Amino acid sequence: MYRTEKRMMPKFLFLALLFLIFTTIITGCTNTIHKDPRPSENTNEPDVPPPPLGDTWKLPISIPEGNFYKIAGWLSDEQVLYITNHEQTSSIYCYQLTTGESKLLYKSEEPIVNVEISPKYQFILIHSSPSSYEGIITVIDSNGLEVARQSVPSYELVFEWNPYRDSEILITSFFEDWTFQMQLLDIKNNKTSYISSKQPFIKWFGEDKVVYINWDDESPSLLAPLVSKKLGYEEEEILSPEVFQFSTFKDVLMTIGVNEQDILQSSYSFYTKGMESLFSFSMPQLSMYSGWFVPSYDYNLRNGEFITFKPLRSGEADSYSEDFQLVSYNINKGTNTLILDGMKHAPIKFSPSGKALLYGDQFEKIIDINGKSIYEVINK
Repeated sequence: MYRTEKRMMPKFLFLALLFLIFTTIITGCTNTIHKDPRPSENTNEPDVPPPPLGDTWKLPISIPEGNFYKIAGWLSDEQVLYITNHEQTSSIYCYQLTTGESKLLYKSEEPIVNVEISPKYQFILIHSSPSSYEGIITVIDSNGLEVARQSVPSYELVFEWNPYRDSEILITSFFEDWTFQMQLLDIKNNKTSYISSKQPFIKWFGEDKVVYINWDDESPSLLAPLVSKKLGYEEEEILSPEVFQFSTFKDVLMTIGVNEQDILQSSYSFYTKGMESLFSFSMPQLSMYSGWFVPSYDYNLRNGEFITFKPLRSGEADSYSEDFQLVSYNINKGTNTLILDGMKHAPIKFSPSGKALLYGDQFEKIIDINGKSIYEVINK
């Protein structure tokens, strides 16, 4: 039986909020792709490279009403979800990149803080906030129909969709004193269960299994063990003795630690659910007062591609003035590819096919990976 309790979070863990992030698709807003059943013929003609993706996109977006807030994520390779604000209301639109059409999906009477799309594209979670101490969680389906709604007393909210069960969401509510409470929202069965957890930032690594860094509240450190446990149980299993960041991509676990041969380098390691090593690499490390700076990253499940920003040298993050390299790593092949040089650091998000990236603090740009070009989504 799940127990409810409030835990105190060390202040330095609040920095982990910077590394949280959103993926996704709305099935009701996508176009059906029909494959030609006829076999292809070999004409002995030379292969013609496809045109740049940007040539097929109608950009920038023409906003129907209100002011652009941000892009929430990919809906398909040809669609993105974006949010606008008008006075005290917020709206969510689906934008078709190839036709330039915007479709209104949902309008909120409270300002929208964030939008998270479920891994299997069935649901959209909307976090709106009528005040600093209350969060409204609304879940709609791909047609914009509301399927769940609840008010949560909170100063900040963090969400983790279950990639194995699209109808389950872990919700961590932080209060003003940074104590926290965790609950599991089951959309399918329309119920909420409170979860006992020592740590606020946990991620799914199985249908009912989660992983988290087991920070010591009494003795703060830059490194701590990564552990796993089943929801509702206390027994823990140590997966890695010392990490300072991690992420899960369904059945792939990524950990970030310190390179044992060179402490000025960060070590990125990838594992299967059985903790078999898949791939690893190192890059220069940037330090901060309370830890290390972790550049933005994303992972494409379809291609096994991990993409991130690589600093040109190690050093202090505050004094680092150089640009970054945008580098893609294939964890299945053990290869890496330089995508773009001379980049400014900002959040990134893969398209479903892995051929493009949303880029920028508001995801206001799109990067054509093969074409190595950057396009403005919004006129500023």
